[in-house]
Amino acid sequence: MLPLATVRTQVQVPLRFPDGYTTTARVVTFTGLADGREHLALGLGDHATTLRRDADDLPVPLVRPHSECLTGDVFGSQRCDCGPQLREAAERITVAGGYLLYLRQEGRGIGLYAKMEAYALQDTGLDTYEANVALGHDEDARDYTVAAQMLRALDVSRVALLSNNPDKAEQLARLGVAVTERVPTAVHLSPANAGYLATKARHAAHTLQLRPAR
Repeated sequence: MLPLATVRTQVQVPLRFPDGYTTTARVVTFTGLADGREHLALGLGDHATTLRRDADDLPVPLVRPHSECLTGDVFGSQRCDCGPQLREAAERITVAGGYLLYLRQEGRGIGLYAKMEAYALQDTGLDTYEANVALGHDEDARDYTVAAQMLRALDVSRVALLSNNPDKAEQLARLGVAVTERVPTAVHLSPANAGYLATKARHAAHTLQLRPAR
């Protein structure tokens, strides 16, 4: 059974991204999350209305579980696509109404220092998954139990999932969250992250169209 979590605090926070995009989030904190970490839910756009429409024949909230990436989200690292995905999600969820779940799962759950060690191994030729395993971790150690707890605390039982990662949808479904559709994000391709994105598509079945369709 999914452990019960409850809303702890809600506060309105204006957001401004480096490119100038602005929005306002209802930032929610929680008590009772399974891993004891300080995860956040950001209610964006008309998220309250999406809850009132949470019925079988009406739209559901657009939700993105976004795993923390200090290097990409804050410092603009080009080794991944995390920062651009976060920026995209903020705008798309603001338009549609829903929640951005900011999950403290750095480095696919292995932590910031271990992620730096994985980067060092990637520089010797390992891919992102091989590097995690070489350090003694799972390929992807992320667990979305807390995401399901947060959604339940927010009275969200059905979501349109903004993600290219099928594992997120599968885990949430097992945890009792109905994923009505999986909405892909854009592909944020650069010379520095091309290999990383190709590995995600090949190894973990991320829905990434890396070449223009012919």
